[in-house]
Amino acid sequence: MTSSKLTPKQLHFCRCVASGMSQAAAYREAYDVSDTTKPTTTHEAASRLMRRADIKARVDNLIRQREAGLVASAVSDREKVLRKLRDWMDCAEPTDGNKIRAAELLGKSTGLFRDVVESVDSKTSEDLLSDLEKLLETASSEGATVEGATVEGDQIH
Repeated sequence: MTSSKLTPKQLHFCRCVASGMSQAAAYREAYDVSDTTKPTTTHEAASRLMRRADIKARVDNLIRQREAGLVASAVSDREKVLRKLRDWMDCAEPTDGNKIRAAELLGKSTGLFRDVVESVDSKTSEDLLSDLEKLLETASSEGATVEGATVEGDQIH
């Protein structure tokens, strides 16, 4: 069965689930469930509907479309911010502070000004081996216990 053969209620259910509603809430929304209907009945009906391949495919497709739209919107916003900032850098007047602040806020909302900090631990294998040996020496000299075992000398008891 293709998505074009879905009923209007099934399509509405798919849109509700894809928008983030729970399956049961989407079912109640799409099928006008009465207040006297037991929650378990609604959950079972929604689950049964969601197990159908055509319904699941339609929901997945709607989610992909929404995500693609969000990405396109963020890219578009980023391009607008950069274009405006470049333009204002070249010919801004002192009274353009609000415009620049708006562009900055829009840029922050799309992650344009996010700081990325990378931490790289560059110990050599010899350094790591040395650190491990020191830890073992400390543990053996203190008679350390590991999950009930005692370390004495080079032996674990």
